[in-house]
Amino acid sequence: MMTISTVLVANRGEIACRIFRTVRAMGLRSVAVYSEADADAPHVQLADASVCIGPAPASESYLNADAILAAARATGADAIHPGYGFLSENANFAAACENAGMRFIGPGADAIEIMGNKAESKRRMIAAGVPCIPGYEGVDQHDNALISASERIGFPLMVKAAAGGGGRGMRLVHNPAELLGALQRARSEALNAFGSEELILERAVLQPRHVEIQIFADTQGQVIHLGERDCSVQRRHQKVLEESPCPVMTDTLREAMGEAAVKVAQAIQYRGAGTVEFLLDAQQNFYFLEMNTRLQVEHPVTELVTGQDLVEWQIRIAQGEALPCTQDHIRLQGHAMEARLYCEDPAEDFLPATGHIDQWQPPSGAGVRIDDGIRSGADVSPYYDPMVAKVIAHGPTRDVARRRLIRALKDSTLFGPKNNKAFLISALEHEAFASGQATTAFIGEQFPDGFDQSADPRLPAVAAVLLRQLQAAEHQAASLSSLSELRNWSSGFNPTYTSRFGTGDDDPLLRLQAHDGAFRVSDGEKTWEITLPSGIEAARGQAVFEVDGEPVQVSYLRMGYADLWLSHEGREVRFIDRLTTPESATAAGGTGDVSAPMHGVVLDVHVKPGDRVARGDALAVLEAMKMQHELTSAVSGTVVEVRAKAGQQVAADDILIRIDDTLVEAAEEG
Repeated sequence: MMTISTVLVANRGEIACRIFRTVRAMGLRSVAVYSEADADAPHVQLADASVCIGPAPASESYLNADAILAAARATGADAIHPGYGFLSENANFAAACENAGMRFIGPGADAIEIMGNKAESKRRMIAAGVPCIPGYEGVDQHDNALISASERIGFPLMVKAAAGGGGRGMRLVHNPAELLGALQRARSEALNAFGSEELILERAVLQPRHVEIQIFADTQGQVIHLGERDCSVQRRHQKVLEESPCPVMTDTLREAMGEAAVKVAQAIQYRGAGTVEFLLDAQQNFYFLEMNTRLQVEHPVTELVTGQDLVEWQIRIAQGEALPCTQDHIRLQGHAMEARLYCEDPAEDFLPATGHIDQWQPPSGAGVRIDDGIRSGADVSPYYDPMVAKVIAHGPTRDVARRRLIRALKDSTLFGPKNNKAFLISALEHEAFASGQATTAFIGEQFPDGFDQSADPRLPAVAAVLLRQLQAAEHQAASLSSLSELRNWSSGFNPTYTSRFGTGDDDPLLRLQAHDGAFRVSDGEKTWEITLPSGIEAARGQAVFEVDGEPVQVSYLRMGYADLWLSHEGREVRFIDRLTTPESATAAGGTGDVSAPMHGVVLDVHVKPGDRVARGDALAVLEAMKMQHELTSAVSGTVVEVRAKAGQQVAADDILIRIDDTLVEAAEEG
């Protein structure tokens, strides 16, 4: 048995921080690796030693196996934990660690290679008698072979990258006319993401639940499972909410799915932590989907309901120890839920967002756990996945866990990049989720028109009063003779102030009139009576107003004299008084300007100057944060300028293509 003394974590962000906590608790030494963009990241500060492994792009740092192995040798690490993502499911990296005399805290290279290919893994599982979705996993990858197979499978069907995961290289195809285009796009995305064009086809199981089983195997041949997680709430085939137990699970079904998952691990002589993913239909039939040969993002919900530390199990098994218990000892206690906090814009199809974090204030409370890897003052980089934290809640029942999670999200603040916190709250509060009815179709069914990010309409009035009081407190503190009791007082009339919050001159003008320790605020159409909280200048970012007699609690962060972040019920808005602060310059551009929605690489441009386009036509393809995004025209018109070319790195809001819609109108009139 090999004793591990120093663990290098070949990862970043929240998962690196989470692994380091267990490494430290076990009395082991820890080593962090970081890119130039992560030099001041929290995971670097938590480790006993750290090594820079390259520039910001992941391909030159966190995916650079040679640099990571060199860092391990330089720091005396005898084990490497890959976390999830990056090199965690790279068979060559696992083999290289072992060949270098370092223990890879994960399965063997052979198991990773088998399960890393959806076609090969499915062939193995069919042979092992594990239930699988009917489809095509053949070696002939020509279009004709796939089209022929689709006729046997039937529609709708799923096109999937054999080497992929996380929704990349995946397309839902409703009819034969869509198939060829879906094959071409899936191949392109799969090649860019995984270096392989191999595809499989599967019959689409519509509106299933996504249920996965956590397994562990030791080197003595023992395999057990630790129950299930329901991960059905997803966008772009990527999980957003996870929970354990599954709301529709029965003891009989759990036993059957657990036995199937154990059979999967036994069929490939698995070692360590793994997750076997299944689709569960309405009739409680389940089908093997894939196996993740690593620790899952959502492992905390299993830890909370089992009381086990899965990272500690991983490290002990990597040392050659036996599993710490048998199947009979595993009991699920209570209920746990996890919400993934992403910097992304739910109102714009969940496009990733980047930027400076003005403030991150995680919540606390009974039954709440936070796994994060960010801090106030840091930046969310365009180079990595936009998930920045996980908020997890545990309770004696599902509803208690759900309510605790909602409260925790509402009590947190993430001032800076756009994020999905308000969407998570809305999803958790939705009746379909609250009643345990959510399937993989949940977001599409319950939010068919996207998610409305708009905040409480009373907030501009509250922000105006709050900003006025903060300014008055600042002025009063600077005065040698002014008394706080005289603030907003006048001998002859009730003082009136004006503010304009927004981005331009069309935003409503707010008029604030002070009277009797309160403010009357009007936007010309509606008037609110707002009572001030006491001691607001010392409130440390929290205040409770009364608006028309109803309490409104907010968290806030003042950025400048007339610049204020406000958070209310999970929605965060930045208010700038445009009457006090000059408007920020904005890039020129009419309705025909097509801008990059995020940092990324232009993969393809479909148009050239002079081309006529219609509203909705595809113009270009942008790859960002491991996904391909098709850019379409918002107008009909003529392309007058193309600034982008394939292979070009672009920043968010860069204008890529300009279209003049008046040229089409003139042509139609003529």
